[in-house]
Amino acid sequence: MNYPSRLVENAVAQIAKLPGIGNKTALRLVMHLLKQEENYTIQLAEALVQLRTQTSYCQQCHHISENALCSICADSTRDGSLLCIVEQPLDVLAIESTGQYKGLYHVLGGIISPIEGIGPDHLHIETLLHRVAQGEIKEVIFAISATMEGDTTAFYLSKKLKNFPVKITTLARGIPIGGQLEYADEITLGRSIMARTLYQSF
Repeated sequence: MNYPSRLVENAVAQIAKLPGIGNKTALRLVMHLLKQEENYTIQLAEALVQLRTQTSYCQQCHHISENALCSICADSTRDGSLLCIVEQPLDVLAIESTGQYKGLYHVLGGIISPIEGIGPDHLHIETLLHRVAQGEIKEVIFAISATMEGDTTAFYLSKKLKNFPVKITTLARGIPIGGQLEYADEITLGRSIMARTLYQSF
């Protein structure tokens, strides 16, 4: 593609590095920025710099935070006996958006994946064990992806937690609301049958 200037080409190349954005979309975004007031682009650039240089992580749960403790860990109204283990900060946001969970979180920072060279030492497991060892946590909830790597991670964590007096649970897995049986994979359908619940009319 022939760009009108080296500056445009450089901007497109950088934006195209973002996930899900190709060169054409990056070019449209660059042209959009050129149409805006100069101050708009400057504010965007400053926000990105601040995001990268000033964002830190909670010392307790490893969620994104501006302080030593994130807003969830610092909230005294949360149930400190419940600890939900997730892979990434995005998972915390997803669960929080439901409004159904009032406990605490622990962000692993990924899952065990030998293929990608990610082992237990690359995850925030030691701090998890330290939190559980303090004795306040009564239930640990595995909110980890239903993949082979996710199941491997959950199995590893369950072995590490077996000597602690905590209840270990996992998210229910089954047919989504609005889903049709013919489109469900065998594993999901099988788990749905095994984990069936009493029918409740509404």
